[in-house]
Amino acid sequence: MKNVVHFGAGNIGRGFIGALFAQSGYHVTFVDIAADLINLLNTEDAYYVRTASEPQETYQITNISGINNQLDPERVIAAINEAEFVTTAIGPKVLPFIAPLIARGIAARTNTEKLYVIACENQINATDALKTEVLKALDQEQMEKISGHVFFLNSAVDRIVPLQHNDEPLDVLVEDYHEWIVESSEPIPPIQGMQTVPDLSPYIERKLFTVNTGHAVTAYLGYLAGKQKIHQVLQDAAIAEQVKATLEETGAYLIQKHQFDPKVHEQYIEKIIHRFQNPKLNDDVTRVGRSPLRKLGASDRLVKPAVEAYKLGLSYQHLAQAIAACLHFDYQEDSEAAALQKQLQEQGAAAVLKDVCGLPEDHPIAQAVLRAFSQMVKVEH
Repeated sequence: MKNVVHFGAGNIGRGFIGALFAQSGYHVTFVDIAADLINLLNTEDAYYVRTASEPQETYQITNISGINNQLDPERVIAAINEAEFVTTAIGPKVLPFIAPLIARGIAARTNTEKLYVIACENQINATDALKTEVLKALDQEQMEKISGHVFFLNSAVDRIVPLQHNDEPLDVLVEDYHEWIVESSEPIPPIQGMQTVPDLSPYIERKLFTVNTGHAVTAYLGYLAGKQKIHQVLQDAAIAEQVKATLEETGAYLIQKHQFDPKVHEQYIEKIIHRFQNPKLNDDVTRVGRSPLRKLGASDRLVKPAVEAYKLGLSYQHLAQAIAACLHFDYQEDSEAAALQKQLQEQGAAAVLKDVCGLPEDHPIAQAVLRAFSQMVKVEH
């Protein structure tokens, strides 16, 4: 039996990565600290993944189990010994916290077969970040032992998984579209729904600065306008046009850097916007907009493409407006949104742009953001 250890038993883990492994004939061991989820995975033995499409497709996911890594780390180590893959879908910020346990599992392996470690996160080169943390926990002898046996592969993942409203807590509603691209110059065991490429950077930037940028822009402009659902935001022609214009700015950068075919990339933008318009996803603006501090980071979906466009002499005005709209995201149930608003009140927008976005006040992008921020009027929710 082929085995995968997957860190993160949340909706993306169960509805995307774990499901693909199960459908490829693997036993999936989900690792998480959510005790209720782990108990259900061990007692129910199966769950269903359903697509937000017409007609709806339903898949039963079986051959699964769960381990609570806080309560039973030794079982995780034993599971890694039997695994062919170790994957994650837990959020980039959590990677440093699970890295020591992954390192212990790797160091204890008696299995001489190859092990592939893939962080399936919305962050450029997330697996490299995980690898750095894992290697910190290994001594020189252990690193020599795993050389040629353990491979860390970067990946790009794309599937919308909205807030769930299922009768059964393990079931997951997902969009029917998905993309999982893994960077590897050598053949690796084939997984249903996984594509391998020798150079990931064009694909991961295309995804991050089209899908993630577009989703975030839709959410922040929609929140500013008092909208509740993502598909409803794009029913507003003016906002839809602004989202499209923002993605044309990121597209101009991507086309110039990666030599994408302009017509093909335009079709990609249209496809992405069409995905956001799917009413069956019924996705909340506040869910998509959560974690604004992370999304305002210098290497993330809003600031990075704006900076790169500026360096190339390309337009960044719509991206600047999106950054300004993000600064207005004051949804108090999101801890990062609350922290962002506190920092804005105490230090002002210019200081936030410098500290969070890496944009000094005299930078042209910062100036454009500050102008837009002062002019925006938020509809009260």
